[in-house]
Amino acid sequence: MASSVLKSLMRFSSSRNTTTRSFCLVTSQISNHTAKWMQDTSKKSPMELINEVPPIKVESRIVACEGDTNSALGHPIEFICLDLPEPAVCKYCGLRYVQDHHH
Repeated sequence: MASSVLKSLMRFSSSRNTTTRSFCLVTSQISNHTAKWMQDTSKKSPMELINEVPPIKVESRIVACEGDTNSALGHPIEFICLDLPEPAVCKYCGLRYVQDHHH
């Protein structure tokens, strides 16, 4: 899909004589992709699925989130500070982390 979007953009921008590029093709394809998730109400959206995962308890103040144990399936590493009492959320995958205090 990404390669077809890139090819469409390249064809579109090369056919125009202006130096500014229009990304309206990308916007329409993203909207169509998002609409696909909204059509079938029997299936849960990705956001609903990730919200079902309980917050991950860790002992340290800082956690490194990679999204998956397999680096090919994960995302760039994000270091998350857990000083606040509410769970901290990874900006890439939405996993939540909370510091597990031992008393």
